[in-house]
Amino acid sequence: MKLFKFILVGFVFGIVLTKAEAVSWYRIYEMFQFQSFHMFGIIMVAIATGVIGIQLIKRKQLKDIAGNPIVILDKEKGTVRYLIGGTLFGLGWALVGACPGPIFILLGAGFLSAGLILIGAVFGTFLYGVIKDKLPH
Repeated sequence: MKLFKFILVGFVFGIVLTKAEAVSWYRIYEMFQFQSFHMFGIIMVAIATGVIGIQLIKRKQLKDIAGNPIVILDKEKGTVRYLIGGTLFGLGWALVGACPGPIFILLGAGFLSAGLILIGAVFGTFLYGVIKDKLPH
């Protein structure tokens, strides 16, 4: 029952993304073709929300679900790896028309073909885990 509030937030998040058409392949296609501001606006709101949330966590010294203080470490410098990783992520997003969050929303909405996208995402994560020590970080 302790996790109920997090499950509820997940459902609300899924409903909001669905109603905002953020899970729509057509909207994602428009974004990558630079034909519409819709998805860029959603992404900018997400960035602003994240910045505000991180600042609240740091300034109020909030704790996690177990009561431990939340510690946010600074990212390591490494422009090249972020460019390569972002490019690969963007290409995958453009090819399948879904980023990780909406995959689960699409599955919940009954689009079973999104299961193939989920399998590909999990496989890509596994593959990275296998070869990460050989990559230049």
